[in-house]
Amino acid sequence: MIAAQELATTARALVAEGKGILAADESTGTIKKRFDSIEVESTEENRRAYRQMLFTTAGAADFVSGVILYDETIRQSSEDGTSFPELLEREGIIPGIKVDCGAKPLALADGETVTEGLDGLRERLEEYRQLGARFAKWRATYSIGDGLPSEYCVWVNAHALARYAALCQEAGLVPIVEPEVLQEGAHTIEESSRATGRALQAVYTELHDQRVELDGTLLKPNMVLSGYGAAQRADVDEVADATLECLYRHVPAAVPGIVFLSGGQTDEDATAHLNAMNQRGPHPWELSFSYGRALQAPALKAWGGRPENLEAGQQAYLHRARLNGAARTGSYSAEMEERAAA
Repeated sequence: MIAAQELATTARALVAEGKGILAADESTGTIKKRFDSIEVESTEENRRAYRQMLFTTAGAADFVSGVILYDETIRQSSEDGTSFPELLEREGIIPGIKVDCGAKPLALADGETVTEGLDGLRERLEEYRQLGARFAKWRATYSIGDGLPSEYCVWVNAHALARYAALCQEAGLVPIVEPEVLQEGAHTIEESSRATGRALQAVYTELHDQRVELDGTLLKPNMVLSGYGAAQRADVDEVADATLECLYRHVPAAVPGIVFLSGGQTDEDATAHLNAMNQRGPHPWELSFSYGRALQAPALKAWGGRPENLEAGQQAYLHRARLNGAARTGSYSAEMEERAAA
């Protein structure tokens, strides 16, 4: 078993100053939708070429500490035969792996889900560590609605997240715990805060009960937002204040870092919200990012599946990473977006 100190060191490295995590762990179905949007066929080779473009971007390691891979991706290699985990490590970036099997309907709970994947997880974690992974991720989802999320959904998912986290630490991997309260709907920011707080409180109760060492973990939560369908949306300052209030109430100071998911926000909004929270620091934990689409969307569009657009795709990715790196220190501004567009 890997020493707890080593896990804590890896967790802190993932939230190093000015850096965050690239979530490149889209399932085959999800990345097909992304490729469909740019009219590129989602073949294994095209997926490999796209991810190689991201992973070989010069300068990205200045702003990206780690990359979450998918099962297919952790087994792939660059054109010169270097495995992707080895390629990332060579750049000073820590490889990670998504290990859950997705959210499935929760029995006897209409409209709610439970994340599956605990069966055989111990053996899969051992293999992923041998393949080069040093951290892992597991996502649970909760909907806001009439009576939702239910206590049943909140506690079933918290228990599974904690079981996953304990198995990760046993295998020598830092667990990223991702309880995502979905922001689809017309709910208010106050309703989002209540649902997020309930999910977090249950998660940390279960993590404690299942003997997980918190200093060797990271939290990947949603930001507290108004529902995307709300008639009146909270502004950047309101989101920052509501999110921080929720985190201070429910997240122990022993957790080294919080790496937010973007959850369907625009690239600019995800960066602006993170920036506003860091401007209100210092905080007990590092506030960082673990973005997928909000880091990749400009790169995907610029690349368009064409080898001749490789450099353009890398520059778009590097620019987005640089802006989020600035948000880590509260030094991002909208003028940075405008300068890039000029």
